[in-house]
Order: sequence, then structure tokens, then C-alpha cells
Amino acid sequence: MRSTIRYAWGQSSLGDFIAARSERGLVMFEFSDRRAASLDALRERFADTDLVEDADGLADTVAKLAGLIDHPEHDLALPLDLRGSDYEQRVWEALRAIPAGKTTSYGDLAAKLGNPREAREVAEACAANTIAILVPCHRVVKKDGSLSGYRWGFQRKRALLSREQKAVAFELA
Repeated sequence: MRSTIRYAWGQSSLGDFIAARSERGLVMFEFSDRRAASLDALRERFADTDLVEDADGLADTVAKLAGLIDHPEHDLALPLDLRGSDYEQRVWEALRAIPAGKTTSYGDLAAKLGNPREAREVAEACAANTIAILVPCHRVVKKDGSLSGYRWGFQRKRALLSREQKAVAFELA
């Protein structure tokens, strides 16, 4: 029996996004500047599933994700259905351990995973991430602390980090 993935579109202060859920949890949460391309990527990634657009069924999830974009420091505790290689999943779990308002470098994350020479592999795992913010690849920066690329755009990365840093500073004040 084929599994089903339901998806819906959302709008946020940083642009449109797509959210998709399996029976186990969120499989995709990506900013989308081009809906057709995002839908094609969803179809390709989950070619062995039935895809169903379900705006009504995912309305609560979409609303929570839109709020998360404005407050990326919040933990929504949404169930995730992370799909990737064992290494990618290890990287994504390590990313989820980085506190809001903090950053790490690709090399430092690679060292934490046991091999400091795998910075490029960490970057590739970040690029393969299909769940924005909840798997916070935006918290990974260059070795010198400067911002590096972000799958969904440099401006979004900068905005997310700024929002987190302001929220953490406010909590500490």
C-alpha cells in the first residue's frame, strides 16, 4: 500500500512556503519563491507516495509554521519525519541541539560528529535539509563567523538569526 503525503501552502513575513506531512510527521517545510518548482521537488522527492493537497487539514500546522518564521526561537514540538542518509540524520539531529540565538561553524559541527575534516559533508547535509527552521541549518556559519549560503536565501538566513538573537536578548533582559 502506498503512503500518502498531504501538503499545503502558507504565507509568512519571509515569503511563501510549502509544508508537507506524512502519517509520522512533517517531511517538508521549505520557503518557496516558485510554487511550481517546489511542487516538482515534492513530487520528485516522494515519487513513491500519493500526494494530496490539503489546505484545510493542514491549516493548523501552516499557521504554526508561519508563526515560527516570526519567532524561530520557539520549539513547536511538531513531530518530524526526517528522511535522509544516516549521516544526514546525524547532522540534522546535531543542528537541532544548537540553541536559538547561537551559531556554530561547519567544521565545529563536523568535529562534534567525530571528524573535523568533514565540514564539506556537513554543508552538503545542510543543503539536503527539507525542514527549514525546525532543523536549523540557518545556525551554521563560516569558520570566521560570517554568514554563508542558505538554501532559501541569504536574506532569510540573516533575518532568522537576527530574530533569534533579539528574542534571546529580550529573554535575558
